[in-house]
Amino acid sequence: MAIIWRHSALAHRHAEIGGELEDWNGMGTAWFYDHTPERAKEDYEAIRTKAGLMDVSGLKKCHVTGADAAYVIDRCTTRNVEKIAPGRAVYAAMLNADGKFIDDCVIYHIAVNSWMVVIGTGTGMESLTTVAAGKNCTVLFDDDLHDMSLQGPKSVDILATQIPTIRDLAYFGITQARLFGRDVMISRTGYTGERGYEIFCRAKDAVHLWDSILETGGDDVRPVQFSTLDMLRIESYLLFYPGDNSETFPFEDGSPCGDTLWELGLDFTVSPDKIGFIGSENHYASEGKERFKIYGVQLADGGMAQMDMGARCMMGGKDVGVITYGLSSELNNYSVAIARLSPEAAQAGTKLEVVQLDGTKLAATAEEMPFYDKDKSVRTAKG
Repeated sequence: MAIIWRHSALAHRHAEIGGELEDWNGMGTAWFYDHTPERAKEDYEAIRTKAGLMDVSGLKKCHVTGADAAYVIDRCTTRNVEKIAPGRAVYAAMLNADGKFIDDCVIYHIAVNSWMVVIGTGTGMESLTTVAAGKNCTVLFDDDLHDMSLQGPKSVDILATQIPTIRDLAYFGITQARLFGRDVMISRTGYTGERGYEIFCRAKDAVHLWDSILETGGDDVRPVQFSTLDMLRIESYLLFYPGDNSETFPFEDGSPCGDTLWELGLDFTVSPDKIGFIGSENHYASEGKERFKIYGVQLADGGMAQMDMGARCMMGGKDVGVITYGLSSELNNYSVAIARLSPEAAQAGTKLEVVQLDGTKLAATAEEMPFYDKDKSVRTAKG
């Protein structure tokens, strides 16, 4: 049984519209406002065509400060932090000593010797605090800091009513600003594959900002349930730990859980020629030894059935993998999924048969991801 030990200042706002607060990272999070397919479809389409507002305060926000702060982050993550200028952020992976993925994070360079690392659901925070021990560095878990994610093509118009310069904020850029009379930090980031922003604020300001954004946006924005992220991330090739990992889909040969960046397709998060980060030697040694690859699957001939989590992928009668999450999108007219496929099957155009949990068989092909915004022109646009 999950123990909810963190509290969102927006909990009562979620409850007012039917939100069921379930555990995520120890915080009661509005996974659903209701369980109907109609609600899920409307939330998904709102972010793809207008804007949606989500409470993602369950992310773990860690201030890392002091003369050794850059060293600590550099040791714990796959990015070369010396290349991150103040006012910029970057997505990174975190590994254990075996070179296996344990968490992902976004690294924010706030100012000289001042950073914030926003961490997912793994053990990245423990890694930071362990490395920081005995160093001139403080790692402060800040649960007062709330995080609202405003995503979708209309998000910039809503923010621009208060902050006109937001239109020029570059992808993964950071700005300190006043929004509806409150101090905020806004980053051009998100987990939707859409143009969007994350708004960091004090707990006491969260309700005011939430209400003001919804009021200002009017019909162009709606509160979006947290589970909508799964629909958006699937077509945008954004992985969720541990949902796409061996912790959820164990290796059939009994190998210990743990996936390499080469298997997950996250090797791009390693800065060129970087060494010295935790697990680096084993990371490089594992290249070319992939036991599976994260890859896309799309139903053939315009099929629109949603692929089940746990559905098996067959190639010529041979079991070659498993579906982790599936999406059937009327908006984009396809049914797609993230899958863990054997390396020989993870090739664009490979013909597959997806066997649903009820035994139904669906014709499909392996396809490269992302399915949506392939050139990332949507999420990086300015103006």
